[in-house]
Amino acid sequence: MSDLMRRGATAPLAVSTDWSELRDWFALLKPRVMTLVVFSGLVGMLVAPGHIHPVLGSVAILCIAVGAGAAGCINMWYERDIDALMRRTARRPMAAGRIEPEAGLAYGVFLAGLSVVLMGLATNWMAAGWLLGSILFYVFVYTMWLKRRTPQNIVIGGAAGAFPPIIGWVAVTGHLDVLPLILFAIVFAWTPPHFWSLSLWAHEDYARAGVPMLPVVSGARETRRQIVLYTVVLAPLGLLPTLLGLAGWVYGAYAISLGIGFLFHAWRVLTEPQDAAGVSLRGDAAARKAFRFSLLHLAGLFGALAVDHWLRVAGLL
Repeated sequence: MSDLMRRGATAPLAVSTDWSELRDWFALLKPRVMTLVVFSGLVGMLVAPGHIHPVLGSVAILCIAVGAGAAGCINMWYERDIDALMRRTARRPMAAGRIEPEAGLAYGVFLAGLSVVLMGLATNWMAAGWLLGSILFYVFVYTMWLKRRTPQNIVIGGAAGAFPPIIGWVAVTGHLDVLPLILFAIVFAWTPPHFWSLSLWAHEDYARAGVPMLPVVSGARETRRQIVLYTVVLAPLGLLPTLLGLAGWVYGAYAISLGIGFLFHAWRVLTEPQDAAGVSLRGDAAARKAFRFSLLHLAGLFGALAVDHWLRVAGLL
C-alpha cells in the first residue's frame, strides 16, 4: 500500500514536470513574436493573384511559423548571456538554465532546415529561398552583427520581420511584385517606432545588459523624436497600396485612421511630461500605450488589406 501511495504521490509531479519542459521548448520559438509574423505572411498569401491548394497553403504558413520560431530559438541561444541580465528576458529557458544551450541550438538549426526544405517541396524553391534569407538575416545580420554594436540595430534588423508578406506572396505566385514590396516597406518602417516605444520603458534592462538601444546611446529625448519621424514616414506608406490602385478605399480608410492613430500616440510620446533628459515623469505611460497601439496598427492594416481584397474579388466593391 505504501509503495502504491508513493507512486501515486509522485505521478502528478512527473506529469507537471513534463508539461513544464514542453512549454519551455515551445517558448524557445518566441510564440508571441511569431503571431504577427504568421499573420503578415498569411495576408501576403491571401492577396496574391493565383491559387494555392488549401493544404499546401497551410503547410506554407506552418513553414513561415516554424522558420520564424527557429530564428527566435537561435537568437535565444546566442543572447542567453544578455537575456539573463534583463528582467524582461531572464526567465527564458536557456537564459534561466532550464534547457542546455547545445540542445537549444540544435533544435533551432533543425527546425530552420526543416522549414526551408518543406517550403520548397510544398510550394516552390523561390519561396524557400526567401524563407532561408529571412532566417539567415535575423540570425547573422541582426542577432550576431547589429544587436550589440549599433543603436541602428532595430532599423536595419527590422528587415528580418518584414520578409513574411513576400514569402507568402511568392509561395502562391512564384515571383515578386510591387504589392509585397510595399508590405515589406510598411513592416520595415513600423519596426523602429514599435521597438523604440518598448525600449523607452525597458531602457534600464538594455543598459544593464550593454545593448546599445537608442535610448541607452542617444537618450530618451532623441528616441522620442525618432519615433515621431518614423511614424511620419510610416503613415503615407500605409496608404500607398490604395494610391497605386493595388487596394481599394475600404483598406484606404483603415490605413488613414490607423496612421492618424499611430501619429497621435507618437506625438503623445514626444510631449509626455519629462525631465531635462527626456525621461518620462509618468512611468512612460505614453510609450506603453504607443507600443500596444503599434501591434493593433500592423494587425489592423494587414487585416484590412485582406478584407478589401476579398470584397473586390467577390465583386462587392
